[in-house]
Amino acid sequence: MLLVLAMAAAIWGAGWALGMPRAARWPLIGLLFVAVMGIQLLFPDGHPLREATGGDPALWLILAGGVALVMGYRRVLGRVRDRARGQEEKDAPKPMTDKLSETELERYARHIVLRELGGPGQMRLRRARVLVIGAGGLGAPALQYLAAAGVGTIGVIDDDVVENANLQRQVIHRDADIGMPKVFSAKAAMEAQNPYVTVRPYHRRLTEEIAGELFDDYDLVLDGTDNFDTRYLANRAAVAKGVPLISGALSQWEGQLSIFDPSRGAPCYQCVFPEAPAPGLAPSCSEAGVLGPLPGVVGAMMAVEAIKLLADAGAPLRGEMLIYDALWSETRKIGLKRRADCPVCGEKQEG
Repeated sequence: MLLVLAMAAAIWGAGWALGMPRAARWPLIGLLFVAVMGIQLLFPDGHPLREATGGDPALWLILAGGVALVMGYRRVLGRVRDRARGQEEKDAPKPMTDKLSETELERYARHIVLRELGGPGQMRLRRARVLVIGAGGLGAPALQYLAAAGVGTIGVIDDDVVENANLQRQVIHRDADIGMPKVFSAKAAMEAQNPYVTVRPYHRRLTEEIAGELFDDYDLVLDGTDNFDTRYLANRAAVAKGVPLISGALSQWEGQLSIFDPSRGAPCYQCVFPEAPAPGLAPSCSEAGVLGPLPGVVGAMMAVEAIKLLADAGAPLRGEMLIYDALWSETRKIGLKRRADCPVCGEKQEG
């Protein structure tokens, strides 16, 4: 047996010295194994050749089985690694080029022919980074339309999971997504809609500890949350970073939205709503109800305002609040002003 192993080592070493690749050396080792097995099976017990090559075929079969297991394991492990590398490459941020591809030009053609947008405006959307707080009623349509419009990087933060009761209005999620974190359900839908955008999901609640660092990564923030604590937190972080905040709200048949942007002369959220209402005065959607299509209307309006800001088109809703009454089919705007005594953006804070 030692003689055969020495011959195998010699064959392997000679192949290495001659520069033969491993794939070419293994068949030579295989031929040696076939010759040894032939000797073990064809020659009688006690024959000198059989004794010199081990004397028992069972030993070689056990050795061959062990080698086969090791090689099979290495092959499976290699395939798993290749698949993992492929998934990493697939999940890696898509390289940003200076020009739109032919497919993108065709996809965004209806934008590009708009005088207020054109090619330069579409490129500004492509380079933009937008954070959406909440993947619920308002976040769902806003996320869908931002992705479809070609906003290059879209972050979405939400700590909730999809529930059956959400599906009446949160149209980015499907029945099959029930139980899935909303940010991952939204990410899948957005990437299915437009593979040319990068989606960053944050499955967690927005907190004081992360708000500042998170807002640093984005040019614009959309707030589609349904609680005042998060709205006030988003407002403070946006003001501190000088980032425009598009805020929407819903109640039964009515929706409203505005752009809070003190760095450009508009009031902040707390200028308009100095204090949270007392418990019971502003019931949530689950308590008061909400018309299913209403979040779609207001969320789409939020996406429109985002595109206008990013592309520098038209007159965004800075210093104004748009109110939509779906029950009576009425839309009205009211003017908003900054408060000098605002604890977030007032004169003392600026000084």
